[in-house]
Amino acid sequence: MKTLFLAIAIMSVSLMSNAQAKKQPTKRNAARMLRHAVLFKFKDSSTPEDIKKVEDAFRALPSQIKEIKSLEWGTNNSPENLNQGFTHMFFLTFKSEADRAIYLPHPAHKAFGGVLGPHLDKVLVLDYWAN
Repeated sequence: MKTLFLAIAIMSVSLMSNAQAKKQPTKRNAARMLRHAVLFKFKDSSTPEDIKKVEDAFRALPSQIKEIKSLEWGTNNSPENLNQGFTHMFFLTFKSEADRAIYLPHPAHKAFGGVLGPHLDKVLVLDYWAN
């Protein structure tokens, strides 16, 4: 009888632990963020000053669009020579698809497009949920 009682008690604790674990967000799910990676290839006619204006305009977006949670950017320095002419990467983080949906048509983002447009040869955009 003691063995049966002990087995039932252990099973009850196990089931309660599993139920509690399901209620609490996992660290993995709680930390998921929507990433928005943007790569630019500039026109050969664009000067370093033109490109600097584009960089500055993109870097200003987080101060104008509160839905951007973070911005990281840089220029290519890979020795593999596989960049296909893309030189700049801007990496934005959003908490949700709804936040990204606000960013895309935002007037500040549209104004940035006006700065970028005359100098853009190609753009590559990839969005994904970080795991």
